Amino acid sequence: MTCYEELKARGLIAQVTNEDEIREMVNAGKATFYIGFDCTADSLTAGHFMALTLMKRLQMAGNRPIALIGGGTTMIGDPSGRTDMRKMLTKEDIDHNAVCFRRQMERFIEFGEGKAQMVNNADWLLDLNYVDLLREVGACFSVNNMLRAECYKQRMEKGLSFLEFNYMIMQSYDFYHLFQHYGCNMQFGGNDQWSNMLGGTELIRRKLGKDAHAMTITLLTDSQGNKMGKTAGNAVWLDPNKTSPFDFYQYWRNVEDQDVLKCIRMLTFLPMEEIESMAGWEGSQLNRAKEILAFELTKLVHGQEEAEKAQNAAKSLFAGGGDAEMPTTELSGQQLTDGRIGILNLLTACGLSKSNGEARRLVQQGGIFVDDEKVAAVDAAFTEDQLRAGLKIRKGKKVYHRAVLR
Repeated sequence: MTCYEELKARGLIAQVTNEDEIREMVNAGKATFYIGFDCTADSLTAGHFMALTLMKRLQMAGNRPIALIGGGTTMIGDPSGRTDMRKMLTKEDIDHNAVCFRRQMERFIEFGEGKAQMVNNADWLLDLNYVDLLREVGACFSVNNMLRAECYKQRMEKGLSFLEFNYMIMQSYDFYHLFQHYGCNMQFGGNDQWSNMLGGTELIRRKLGKDAHAMTITLLTDSQGNKMGKTAGNAVWLDPNKTSPFDFYQYWRNVEDQDVLKCIRMLTFLPMEEIESMAGWEGSQLNRAKEILAFELTKLVHGQEEAEKAQNAAKSLFAGGGDAEMPTTELSGQQLTDGRIGILNLLTACGLSKSNGEARRLVQQGGIFVDDEKVAAVDAAFTEDQLRAGLKIRKGKKVYHRAVLR
């Protein structure tokens, strides 16, 4: 299977400008491509996995990656997928974040002479004269087309600032500059970046009379359509000081059943034949698939040793070895009705909800697991024998509790 066909088989490709030409370039190892990373935090998130693993796959096939650090564009703020304006960072914060990004990227991409490059768009964007920029590229952009772009739609409701309106021009100029000075003939990015990327290919065509290419990566979303690992305020970080290797492992270990094979296909480097053999897995086999996903991704980010530690700790927790450290509630027989306790009363008794009403919402939202199985019904109940053996309860991604009958 060629590189491009594998990208398609893994479900990574969303949109392309010219599939035949892109396929030929990627398969021949002739693509010099870039992906941009704005420095909005001091760590990449699990949501950046798509970009990082794509860069690794393409480099393994002989193509040359350019990791573009957005030291300049971060000062503007990408409005894509946002309903509010991004926080404005100082230049010192942006420079610090760029250093952190490189350290994490080096686990995925091989930098060096004739290999991958890391460049910072602050090196050219911050020196631009505004009037000169308008005269050079302003006539190449249609305001009517820009306002129809997907990346601006959500911001239009609350008001799109002129600051953010310039982001498409800045990103397009990046591609234009990289094409001229680095031989970069292709841009990759998330599917929500399509309008910005087309702006770059059009600018190159109109200014230089040459063709450049763009391909968007399928966004990593869960079965509800939410971005995985990148949610504001609840991100899963690649920095072990922000998200420990164990918590990172647990995040992937706890993905929904319907998402696990998609994540394995898109994010891991397991052979496609091995992944396809999992297609019919169900029940306990899906739990095994989740363990494979969690281990492979933790190994990629934190290394083999940390992945093994996280896996062993998780197995110990669910096998009972970690019970002594797990918060435990002892129930009495008086709390049972006809030898059983309902899930709503159980959650309230364990302090995992303040009321049966809150417990009901938790179950309905799919956030409660008992002995690693999702509780799907609000009338679910557990027997005296199950309680004597001990029930391990998980609320959300990280809250663990144990209930036993004394």
